[in-house]
Amino acid sequence: MKKNTLKVLTSGLLLGALALTISCSSDDNNKNTEPVNPVTDGRWITVAGALMQTDPGDGNGGTRVYSISKENAIDPNFSVNVYDNGMAVQSSRTARLQSSVDGNTLFNITYTGANGGEFMTYKVNGGKSFTESTAKVNISQYAGTSPRWNKIFDGDKTGIAVNVTAPVVNTNPDKTYKYTRGTATVLSLDMQQTLISAFKQYELPLTAEEEAQGHHIFRLDAPTLNKAGDKLIIGTWMRKTDPATGQNQATFTRLGSKSLIVDYPALTNPQIITSTVAFGDTSGFRSFNSFVGTDGNIYQATQRDTEKGSYILKINQNNQYDNSYVFSLDTALGVKGTYIDAWRYAGNGIAYAVYTQNGTDQGFLARLDLNARTATKVEGIEYDANLDFGQYQGFVVDGNNFYIAVTPVGKDGNIYVIDIPSGKVTKGAKLVNKPGNHYIGVF
Repeated sequence: MKKNTLKVLTSGLLLGALALTISCSSDDNNKNTEPVNPVTDGRWITVAGALMQTDPGDGNGGTRVYSISKENAIDPNFSVNVYDNGMAVQSSRTARLQSSVDGNTLFNITYTGANGGEFMTYKVNGGKSFTESTAKVNISQYAGTSPRWNKIFDGDKTGIAVNVTAPVVNTNPDKTYKYTRGTATVLSLDMQQTLISAFKQYELPLTAEEEAQGHHIFRLDAPTLNKAGDKLIIGTWMRKTDPATGQNQATFTRLGSKSLIVDYPALTNPQIITSTVAFGDTSGFRSFNSFVGTDGNIYQATQRDTEKGSYILKINQNNQYDNSYVFSLDTALGVKGTYIDAWRYAGNGIAYAVYTQNGTDQGFLARLDLNARTATKVEGIEYDANLDFGQYQGFVVDGNNFYIAVTPVGKDGNIYVIDIPSGKVTKGAKLVNKPGNHYIGVF
């Protein structure tokens, strides 16, 4: 009897364990099919193209946009010609665009020219139909006619514009070099009410030793709101004055990567934090350059370190660099001289970055695992020697799909759609190009 009872109990335990295993596997499979990010039904995908002004790929001849459905974006038999069929966005040079999470609104601050610094919105209606807002506000008196800006991820409520006036050399009474500084502006923009909600201006001194050597902040860019919602992390672009001549030094030994931290929403209490891991700038170029990850920490890319290439840095929830987190893109990809032109966090520790390597301008796309600190070049993309992501601005993340526009300068290309959990690449709509032009994003 005891043996039989033991057999029954043993069988029951095995069946229970098997059922539990099947249940857990089923749950895991269900989790794998769940969207990584929210899905917006009927979302428009707005394609943006930059026109040549003087030189092929300079993008300074203005920007045109055209919107298509997600179904058309993923269809390789569908063609988009933004240059013949799109609408011109207000901007003397390359427009610096942002889009709402649902894709129904474009946000724009005019870059240079008579209307430089003017903020407006466009309602996306499909095709070349965009309704420009009548409400506008110009921030140029505070942040200049070519401000750098990003929306922050607060439900499309706020944009943050930043600027540094041309840094000026200051000398001691005996005319010896003292330091170089500009005046920084940090401005918050209410994008729903179309008005300036706050701004602050201040100098941003470095340490006395750093300033005596000529180091200074040349530009601010890529503001990001932390998870707690009480601090803005703003990227910096560093330069150095030669103390002996008072002139800008083209090459110099770089300091550790730096960011500006200010209180939010007050925009006060500016502080500089410094990484000991990397030595590149953290300002990016015309695109987001840092993101709050699923784990609540901020991940930030670096640029302009020709010696060690780009890094992904980690800023913890205490708003300080985590110098134990080391993620070199050179090391991860097994190449030299990487440079992240633009990148986007895609959820669950996965991100995608467009980059160059070995000192060339040819662009590539990499899939990054921020948790494992690994990177792989994305295959399935048609790479070309004339593929240049230097002015790239916009990626779309919707559900499990990551959208990117890939066109060599002056050549046709495609939208590519990547499944975020698996990394599977699908070649989507054809992007018809013009000589000297290139597509700079999807929004």
